[in-house]
Amino acid sequence: MADQAPAGDMPISDALPATREFPVKGVPVIHQVNWVGLRTLYMKEVRRFFKVQTQTIWAPAITTLLFLVIFSVALGRGGREVLGVNFATFVAPGLIVMGMMQNAFANASFSFLSGKVQGTIIDFLMPPLSEGELMLAMTGAAVTRAILVGGALFLAMSFWPGVDLSIAHPWAIVWFGLMGSVFLALLGLLSSIWAEKFDHNAAITNFIIAPLSLLSGTFYVIDNLAPTFQAISRANPFFYIISGFRFGFLGLSDIGDTNAAVLHSAIGLFVVNVVMAIVTYLVLRSGWKLKS
Repeated sequence: MADQAPAGDMPISDALPATREFPVKGVPVIHQVNWVGLRTLYMKEVRRFFKVQTQTIWAPAITTLLFLVIFSVALGRGGREVLGVNFATFVAPGLIVMGMMQNAFANASFSFLSGKVQGTIIDFLMPPLSEGELMLAMTGAAVTRAILVGGALFLAMSFWPGVDLSIAHPWAIVWFGLMGSVFLALLGLLSSIWAEKFDHNAAITNFIIAPLSLLSGTFYVIDNLAPTFQAISRANPFFYIISGFRFGFLGLSDIGDTNAAVLHSAIGLFVVNVVMAIVTYLVLRSGWKLKS
């Protein structure tokens, strides 16, 4: 005991724990992907629209279902067939993916715009999320809503008399459903960045999204159109999404009746989405109409 030094004689360096080292200012702590932040923003967006699921999921599904009721009654009487199936079976897949795309756009175009209008956009810009992580979370939430709406439509249309939703090519349903939803989600994100009030966003919906959706071969085959309008339809990306999705159910479509013909459209749609993602990322990174 006599050999031990008194507590007061113990060196300060031995009595205190090692000093914690903090990162140098300006040096990022998260060096790769901020998975926690990405998942948090994704869940926040999903819970936002799921909290009012009557408006965001079931109401759009019922509205789209009314299209099936109206057009099948008005145009499907008398045993009318299109692509070898009755009219209701022909139009149902197009309505499902159309509902998915429109709701993906609606979801992605709301968050940024509401933040700009309400002055809460800083809640998206301040957290330690890169532009890519921010884009991925917002797009993922929009695609999630699209899938839920598509599932609700599939379930409802399965019980509609005369509709046969047998699956011929599952890969086409999954691919064109997802790629179409991603395409509209990215477009909605760009729209919300550009828009300064809700009227601007409504103009994009009413004058661009709705016409492109309805004039994309959802209710008809483009072979019935004049050559000029066929060329215009083939320049519409919505046409390939809807026709490719329909191919997954019927095994037939306006873009071809073989996997190879539809595969070319699938690859082209993927390239378009890659370009859209790059453009959206660069716009987010520039801070245009967000940080000014």
